[in-house]
Amino acid sequence: MTKLKLISGQGSNILAQTIADKLKIPLTPIKIKNFADGEIYVRIGEKVRGDDVFLIQSTPAPVNDYLIELLITIDALKRASAGRINVVCPYLCYSRQDRKTRSREPITAKLVADLITKAGADRLLTFDLHADQIQGFYDIPVDHLVGYPLFAKYLMTHKYKNKNLAIVAPDIGAVKKANKMATLLNAPLVIIDKERECHNKSHIFCVIGEVKNKTVILVDDMIDTGGTIANAAQIMKEKGAKEIIICATHGLLNGEAVAKLENCPASKILLLDSLNVPKEKIIKKMVIISTSPLLAKVVKRIYLGRSLGKLFTWEEKETEL
Repeated sequence: MTKLKLISGQGSNILAQTIADKLKIPLTPIKIKNFADGEIYVRIGEKVRGDDVFLIQSTPAPVNDYLIELLITIDALKRASAGRINVVCPYLCYSRQDRKTRSREPITAKLVADLITKAGADRLLTFDLHADQIQGFYDIPVDHLVGYPLFAKYLMTHKYKNKNLAIVAPDIGAVKKANKMATLLNAPLVIIDKERECHNKSHIFCVIGEVKNKTVILVDDMIDTGGTIANAAQIMKEKGAKEIIICATHGLLNGEAVAKLENCPASKILLLDSLNVPKEKIIKKMVIISTSPLLAKVVKRIYLGRSLGKLFTWEEKETEL
């Protein structure tokens, strides 16, 4: 019979262990090391022939190392005759470059899609791609999970249920996600219109909507260097927001991001554990929400051939896997 196997890459070892604990199965052993010149060596520690394998690997910094490790591990599984290779990549690198905005630029999101598919993956599970249309770059099934219901559930169970809320998109790209969260929480949508000067720098133009005396929920897919979201929080304070909460799926936290978040007027910063946030980058007002309960359910439902649809509904209650 086909067996369910979980394998962890080095980019998601903590998350993978929590998923394995919830599913009550051990992680399949894997050996990963580097040769003297930096090349990556991978060997699967036990038989996977014909098995339904879920490879859990995010691609944090150093991005290129973890991406190549992911591809090599997929290749090792393919050559070991795994029955199905399901890549669970909560944070997928290079997703910001999903189109050409100027001449002679690459579309690296498509390139990564080709690499993962060609390496031998049969399915991809990921959280909050930078652009939804990236799913179409893949010739394999893509399960695109979203983080805003997890944030909404946290807010509703932590004294924010009857607050005077406003859900704010810090840029045009976040409007769709913020609008869905606003619908869940029955709150108005506010949009910040901005222009990006260059990579990792932006200039805020105007705020569309009212935030005065409201508890503002800023919603975005990632915090990289922190400039955009910190500036947005400051603008919300200047516009009279009573309290400011930041919600972001992926906490990349590069450069001076932690200092910017520490000094910004937000009272709370909610992140998902799609990336391992180092202890030295975790500040007092930061809350890491676990994705492992949802991912454990998704993994088992895929293994059993069940629908994933009801896992995405707001009214989901804790049930058996």
